[in-house]
Amino acid sequence: MTDPAPYMPGPAAGAEVKKDGDKWTLILVRELRHPPEAVWQALTDPAQLREWAPFDTDKSLAALGTVNMQWVGAPQAIPVQVTRADAPKLLEYGDARWQLEAIPAGTRLTLWHALARPFISMGAAGWHIAFDVLDRRLAGHPIPRIVGAAAMQFPGWQRLNAEYAQQFGIEPPKWPS
Repeated sequence: MTDPAPYMPGPAAGAEVKKDGDKWTLILVRELRHPPEAVWQALTDPAQLREWAPFDTDKSLAALGTVNMQWVGAPQAIPVQVTRADAPKLLEYGDARWQLEAIPAGTRLTLWHALARPFISMGAAGWHIAFDVLDRRLAGHPIPRIVGAAAMQFPGWQRLNAEYAQQFGIEPPKWPS
């Protein structure tokens, strides 16, 4: 079943950038109305990742070791090391770190994702939408994932990219329409 209401993301919020020289890290925080165990499963299970995340994996991210990760639209998968998998609290792999904190209303999810400076607002817009898709999926009102080139054609993504760029004090990247 899908949510009959059309989806449009809310305003850019819950994001910041940490700069360390040429290294930029996007930090996104979202409060989800679901328990940490359910969010953990959505972050680690390949079948669930295919429903909302901008990448697919060949096996679970819930165990240490190498996982083949393929970003939607990328020509091939890349090997990524899962370096921490402390269910349901902390997950680290490649250039990403996820922290899940139980709160009375559900889970505070924090993502740290190292991105090149020119793509930081694009990443924020993409993850914003992915988190919305994840939240709806966990609530039982799924919508199709909006990722890769399809996300960049989505009007909500275009707006979020511009809003995050303004918040971060950068020029939004010029991307072909």
